[in-house]
Amino acid sequence: MMTAFFALIRKDILIFLNDRKAVIMTIGVPIIIASFFGYIFDSTEHSDQQSRIPVLLVDEDASAVSRAIAAKLGKEKALDMRPETLANAREAVRKGKAAAALCIPRGFGALAARALFRNEDKPEIAVYQDPTRGAETGMVKGIVTGAVMEAVSQAAMTDAGSVEQALRDAESGRDMPSDVRGPLVELLKGVRKLNAIAAARPGQPAAGGFSVPFTMRDEMVTARNGAVYNSYAHSFAGMAVQFLLFFGIDTGIAMLYMRQRGLWSRLRAAPLGRGTLLASRAASAALISFVILCVMFGFARLVFHVKIENVEGFLVVSAAFSLLTATFGLLIAAVGNTPEASRGIAILAALLAVMLGGAWVPTFIFPRAVQQVTQFIPTRWAVDGLDGVIWRGYGLGAALTPAAGLTLCAALFGLLAVWRFRWNAE
Repeated sequence: MMTAFFALIRKDILIFLNDRKAVIMTIGVPIIIASFFGYIFDSTEHSDQQSRIPVLLVDEDASAVSRAIAAKLGKEKALDMRPETLANAREAVRKGKAAAALCIPRGFGALAARALFRNEDKPEIAVYQDPTRGAETGMVKGIVTGAVMEAVSQAAMTDAGSVEQALRDAESGRDMPSDVRGPLVELLKGVRKLNAIAAARPGQPAAGGFSVPFTMRDEMVTARNGAVYNSYAHSFAGMAVQFLLFFGIDTGIAMLYMRQRGLWSRLRAAPLGRGTLLASRAASAALISFVILCVMFGFARLVFHVKIENVEGFLVVSAAFSLLTATFGLLIAAVGNTPEASRGIAILAALLAVMLGGAWVPTFIFPRAVQQVTQFIPTRWAVDGLDGVIWRGYGLGAALTPAAGLTLCAALFGLLAVWRFRWNAE
């Protein structure tokens, strides 16, 4: 029985290897797509090549403050800032050529400087945004806030006319509480003195304005010291999960064609049980899937320097998911009617599982309810398990949890396949 079992496995592997175009497509396509996704999401080696957010600036104020704001925004590495007229800016956003457009209205500089000391009569910067690029617009608003605060506070505290106007407003502010008006007047008088000293001493800096009082230091945190995040690691994990599921679909569809042509009925005449035949098919598919995974990450290691931090954990998770892929194909063959109809349903199921598993986009951007649901999807276990052993540096114990879930799911698929499998086409 075992001799026949291994002979069937060998037969399936030889059939797969003899079709060289299929081998190249099965391995080459996921490598190409994974390489593409890894490149566009790489924020380390190619940080200078990252695309900037296109933003248009409409300066209707044309004041020193608005020009200072434009200069500060122009220096931001995350923004591609260009001046434009209001009509053209709105049209560019409407057509998707810009993520957002900012309009600084007339009188903004004077009103903003005055509102800096009194929480009233605040001028308004209009933000015209593309509704499909909300995340980018949120980033733009944060950058604009910092630039406006620096430019307005500097102008308000260094321009003599602005300081004097603010001082007169504070001294005559009858509607302002006395406990607030007194300290504000003293503050503005102090700013006036500092500016007078700076004017008398050319080397003395002016009172200045507000600026960001801190800097940031980035540090990549992983489970193991020295483990470095590589965007290619996640892209190869996601694409491996997706295309191995597609390979499982092809395996199941091939079995449906075999049943449709009567090949399974002939095999049934041999002294082989149902379990032996199905198990050999699952074993060959799992073995091919495992080899594909190893080849993909071998390529990622040689070309993109993707380091597998936990080799033992990687082998365990890969073997478990390869087995899941094989039994997924068996289940398709067991419950499917015609190859054509089964292929469409299986591809839809696989794409949904891959999408919800975080292979395309990170799961943290999903709504909270969807994030809870994805915890019960096998593709999520596979992607998280591969990420954990490749760059997060998880130990073997942590890899056993997703591997166990994948194995149990594979066993369930296999039992259902054996139970529902039909030898003859209807």
